[in-house]
Amino acid sequence: MSFQERMSYTDYLQLDPILSAQKPLSSAHDEMLFIIQHQTSELWMKLAIHEIGSAINAIRGDQPQPAFKMLSRVARIFEQLNNAWDVLRTMTPSEYTEFREALGQSSGFQSCQYRAIEFLAGNRNLAMLGPHRHRPDLLAQLEAILWRPSLYDEAILLLSRQGFDIGPDAARTDWRETRRESAEVLEAWRQVYASPQRYWHLYELAEKLVDFEDYFRRWRFNHVTTVERVIGFKRGTGGTSGTQYLKKMLEVELFPELWRVRTVL
Repeated sequence: MSFQERMSYTDYLQLDPILSAQKPLSSAHDEMLFIIQHQTSELWMKLAIHEIGSAINAIRGDQPQPAFKMLSRVARIFEQLNNAWDVLRTMTPSEYTEFREALGQSSGFQSCQYRAIEFLAGNRNLAMLGPHRHRPDLLAQLEAILWRPSLYDEAILLLSRQGFDIGPDAARTDWRETRRESAEVLEAWRQVYASPQRYWHLYELAEKLVDFEDYFRRWRFNHVTTVERVIGFKRGTGGTSGTQYLKKMLEVELFPELWRVRTVL
């Protein structure tokens, strides 16, 4: 029962710094909930980044099968992130106003890890680098992601290596910008979905990507409804339009041709 000179559970998980990282700036009871919800979300996002990066490498190396497990895990991670909103929604508008001023201009809009997930997936809005320019180290991490193909880029390049015509995507060299939808890519995915037994690995990859975006969209929707429930239509602490900005984000698609292909089948 003695761990005086052996590694304990607390030692291995570094629980002392983790559990001492909650430092409310007010006396409001619900600020602890607010801090823990966002800190745990950042931990889940760190794991999502780890899994997406590994999935990208697997697809790039023509080994999509290991990526299936990784992408399934990412979808489950976003299920956990979705469940976190249920806890936060127990906080009422009155309770939030007790400590909102203590947040200053800090906002989830400034989450570098969330931005990394968007960039890794393929939503590469360069204007979103702005909130991170005050941290050269974080900016460098995001820039490194932008210089390489995204998850969806790699899936499309895999289509090309498998003999499909991917149109303008075959000639892309600038990965920093969000790509445009392509009729050729849509047709390639249509062929995959029309013959799943023939292209099973591509078919399963497509469904794993759709599963990921499905949960990602639910996370965004739950974010909107939680914010509207707590602050209504006030501006966000980080300077955004709050709910209105989040609703616009619901229109963003990560893998557009994979959603269009359902219509053309």
